[in-house]
Amino acid sequence: MSGVAIVDYGINNVRSVRNAVEYCGFDPVVTHDAGAIADASHVILPGVGAFGDAMSNMRARGIDEILELHVREKGKPFLAVCLGMQLLAKTSEEHADDGVLHRGLGWFDADVLRLMPNDQALKIPHMGWNMVAKERNHPILDHIRESNLAFYFVHSFAMRCNAPEDVVGYAQYGQQVTAIIARDNIAATQFHPEKSQDSGIELMSNFLRWNP
Repeated sequence: MSGVAIVDYGINNVRSVRNAVEYCGFDPVVTHDAGAIADASHVILPGVGAFGDAMSNMRARGIDEILELHVREKGKPFLAVCLGMQLLAKTSEEHADDGVLHRGLGWFDADVLRLMPNDQALKIPHMGWNMVAKERNHPILDHIRESNLAFYFVHSFAMRCNAPEDVVGYAQYGQQVTAIIARDNIAATQFHPEKSQDSGIELMSNFLRWNP
């Protein structure tokens, strides 16, 4: 196995993630091909756009089954970013005006809910830099001082985890925002490490050298 597979499901913006991986000294391939994902040492699922559209595209391309095999069953190191993290939940209420929730991959016992900060002066989407408070240690945060855990967020929805042990870190934006989750070979961030300068590059580099 060699290289890094960045999953392309047709609507996610992969350029900045690819650039960050290259900056870390690794050779990424942007793909939805099962063989390329099987051959990769690490897999990254970026995310931008709407939850329902993303899941529809992934299912149409068979990406959900490919990831289930190579990440969940075979244990390949996996990082999901922003919407990519939300897709790991059971459900999302994004655009669920008819009361029917969108189904996610269901890898985590979690649901994705609209942000509702208790300060009406805080705008939605949550856009900008926020500190992350670490709940527990994890290899993707190695060598990053807690005073440097500032990352760039752009989102209107966030994950609510029903298993607190899955949470690595929280941010505050008029409410508690799940910022990092992890279990076994899977890690995910609500923020964009690829847009988070030095701390984000350090996190990405940690992931790319992670061998759970």
